[in-house]
Amino acid sequence: MHSSSSQDGSISLSRNRTSEIVNTLVIALVAVAVLWIDQYTKHLVLASFLPGESRIVIDHFLKWTYMRNVHGAFGLFGSNAVLLIGMALVVLGLFWVSFRDAAAKSLTVRIAFGMIVGGAIGNIVDRVHNGFVVDFIDFYRIWPNIFNIADSCITVGVALLLISSLATRRKH
Repeated sequence: MHSSSSQDGSISLSRNRTSEIVNTLVIALVAVAVLWIDQYTKHLVLASFLPGESRIVIDHFLKWTYMRNVHGAFGLFGSNAVLLIGMALVVLGLFWVSFRDAAAKSLTVRIAFGMIVGGAIGNIVDRVHNGFVVDFIDFYRIWPNIFNIADSCITVGVALLLISSLATRRKH
């Protein structure tokens, strides 16, 4: 494919637009994958467990424990579903404003943001559909809270954003 630039820079604008679309697709694909895995695992728990039921996966380390979480992250922020959904959307907006320039330059940031978006949407879907978030991952010997795939992806996504941000600052 041969391209030449016109005086108005239309080829450059076309490349920038294509790059923006590809970057957005990466975020969207990661978000959809996280959302699907999250909702599928929660469906399995809802179909196989009674609330409060536990099953040992790895002795003295990991259990699947079905809990209905009506609170926000780490059991904080009350139990008002509308408020929690609103807070999640505001936080997503703030993350986007804070990291959109970095996302344009870094695949790691795009993946991290996709993980955060997919996880947030997964928990929002639970709140809208069930009135609570389905939690089931229970590292009962080393972590006091029970969580889910969405929570894990949000946490890993935020950690990746922080690491990426620190690495970028270190380069400059």
